[in-house]
Amino acid sequence: MTDAGITEIVILAMIAAFLGMRLYSVLGERAEHEEELGPQNRDNPTRDAQAEAPRENAPTTPKLATPSSAQPATKALEGALPTVERGVRSIAAADRHFDITSFLEGAKGAYEMVLEAFWNGDRETLKELCDDDVYASFSGAIDAREAAGHTLDNKLIRIEETRINRAEMDGKMARISVLFVADIASVTRDKDGNAVAGSLDDAMESRDIWTFMRDVKSADVHWMLDETDEG
Repeated sequence: MTDAGITEIVILAMIAAFLGMRLYSVLGERAEHEEELGPQNRDNPTRDAQAEAPRENAPTTPKLATPSSAQPATKALEGALPTVERGVRSIAAADRHFDITSFLEGAKGAYEMVLEAFWNGDRETLKELCDDDVYASFSGAIDAREAAGHTLDNKLIRIEETRINRAEMDGKMARISVLFVADIASVTRDKDGNAVAGSLDDAMESRDIWTFMRDVKSADVHWMLDETDEG
């Protein structure tokens, strides 16, 4: 073998040794890193790190069955009959947007708005919040009041209780009846502003059962007042 051949072999051996050392160094670092990560994260540490990191804008959908919403849902249904609880759960199953706590807050707000609109003769607001039959009933009462020259000077003092009285799915329609127990001061005045009935100094307890409905197949998530009754 010539000197040139020997020199070539030595150079190739040196290159191989250098590459081997680099490969060992890389594999050694990787092995140490895997030990730190643990066996469950070796396949894809980036993916697992992302999975463990909280997502700030992750959407959450309230569900009665999940631990995060079970506590408020249970509180809202305290004292409810089993039929009411089953009805609420059937609505929640049919409508992924439904949340019992939010519904009750909305129902309380609607109760106040409808009462104020009726007392003030605000037909436009009543038409937005009520179905046709309930609106016709309110509008007829307003017509009779105006024809007599009377106005209402009523005041909602407080809502003492808001409780679900009935809940059910009727085909694609969700219906929930809510009992409102409220203290209301009522005064009827004539065209000259004189009180002809009632007094603002004496609030009376009012018990009303209002039924709200919504088509769970509709993109409109708002509930309409479908029926009113005395409690």
